[in-house]
Amino acid sequence: MKLTVFGATGGVGREIVQQALRGGHEVTAVVRDPSRFTVSGERLEVYRADLTDPGTLRGAVAGRDAVLSGLGARTRADAGVAARLTRSVLAAMDAEGVRRLLVVSAAPVGPAPDSRTVLDKAVFAIVNSVFKDIYDDLRVMEGELAASATDWTSVRPPRLTNKPVTGRYRTVVGGNPDRGRSLARADVAHAMLAMIHDRATVKQGVGVAY
Repeated sequence: MKLTVFGATGGVGREIVQQALRGGHEVTAVVRDPSRFTVSGERLEVYRADLTDPGTLRGAVAGRDAVLSGLGARTRADAGVAARLTRSVLAAMDAEGVRRLLVVSAAPVGPAPDSRTVLDKAVFAIVNSVFKDIYDDLRVMEGELAASATDWTSVRPPRLTNKPVTGRYRTVVGGNPDRGRSLARADVAHAMLAMIHDRATVKQGVGVAY
């Protein structure tokens, strides 16, 4: 497949690029600063662009089978970046007639499992309070997805770790896995790549966790 990856210098985006290349796909990694991107490969194109300008992104998405995005705020000070930059990606995809889009969101954006423990409820409330600005940004982003013409999937992991890929995680379409407390960035990438052709995930939020 021909894939475009946004947020390629981030933890999840870099994993998507590396795993896609290992899988034999052609990958376009969209970055602001190529000097910060050290991944290489025969099937890799590094595409420098201003992510706030949809016009500069059209060449990155034209003719692609799917677009995957790891865009999002890394700190509370960055809150707003996910919705703003995803809006540019959607505009570029619409202009080029590209439909399949998978993005990273977060578990608190989705519904909580009914069987949460008291501890899970307490942790959820604390995390939601501390990172409210970031999660509100992701909710706006998901609203932009829902209003678009794309075949989108929002992948919602809980707390992220830097452990190696396992491929052993649980997914819940439209919800979150019971007691799903963490997931490696590598497995977020693995899940996103696996969902590209999964029609059950189209226009859905998907909770993913161990």
